[in-house]
Amino acid sequence: MKFKYTIIYVEKVPETLQFYESAFGFKTGFIHESNDYGELITGETKLAFGTHALQTYLGKTSVDADPNRPCYEIAFETDDVEGAVHRAVEAGAIVQTPVTHAEWGQAIAYVSDPNGVLVEICSPME
Repeated sequence: MKFKYTIIYVEKVPETLQFYESAFGFKTGFIHESNDYGELITGETKLAFGTHALQTYLGKTSVDADPNRPCYEIAFETDDVEGAVHRAVEAGAIVQTPVTHAEWGQAIAYVSDPNGVLVEICSPME
């Protein structure tokens, strides 16, 4: 068994991919000609986005993400949490929790993307 990808459902896939490129430096690896599905190059496991319309086509109903009531978060690790938060905000993210330093030595911040997806930005564990 191999964890292959996570799909987050959003209204506009191309704009979401552009945000993640600008905010976090990921590159788009694939986008379907319909613009209903796309993937970022994030390492071995892909971070993908599909439209709510695609979910409906597949017989399911998706809901918008809510950073105040998340049922999931995605996390990105960096040596420069403050710089990463700044770049994310410049790209359109909203700070949910500013950079804090946990008792176990990790710097952590939370932002939400333009779709309301909660994103943790954290330093490596010491």
